[in-house]
Amino acid sequence: MNTIEIKSSKTKLILLVSGSLIFMILGIFLAVSPHKFASFIFRSVTFIRMVGIVAILFFGLCLIILIKSLLTKKFNLIINEKGIIDNSSYVSVGAIFWSDINSIKKIDVMSTKFLLINVKDPNKYLNKESGIKRKILERTYKTYGTPISISSNTLSYNFDELEKAISKYYNEYKSAPK
Repeated sequence: MNTIEIKSSKTKLILLVSGSLIFMILGIFLAVSPHKFASFIFRSVTFIRMVGIVAILFFGLCLIILIKSLLTKKFNLIINEKGIIDNSSYVSVGAIFWSDINSIKKIDVMSTKFLLINVKDPNKYLNKESGIKRKILERTYKTYGTPISISSNTLSYNFDELEKAISKYYNEYKSAPK
């Protein structure tokens, strides 16, 4: 089989960058002028300001990550006879060998499709990471039983085709040595 190399979708990334920028700007307005947004529901100016600060921090981080993805020239996902090289998101773990994988399962979370890659030794992938990325992977592991999930949200590839390709390669090479 040939190697499948998938880049990010520039259109999807530009839309995500635009959305992050809009929410970050809204956060700035909430943080700088919370009294303009105070209403009978949220009268607390302090609460509104805190929401604004959290929005600035979260969407600012998203903006940095998305711009970095937008400017990269590398392939975001590579599927070959050795395994999957996943660089498709902030919480990607890099190389995943077919021999490390127990199973692959599709799930839907709030209308977003993910492939959960169940591996024999999740700690092998968790121990490679640190900081926020490790915390997110640990949360994914607690929730889904694996730290590794792949979505086609930012890829220039259809999810169903991605699922078929990964399943086909997995079934072909799962018992092959590294």
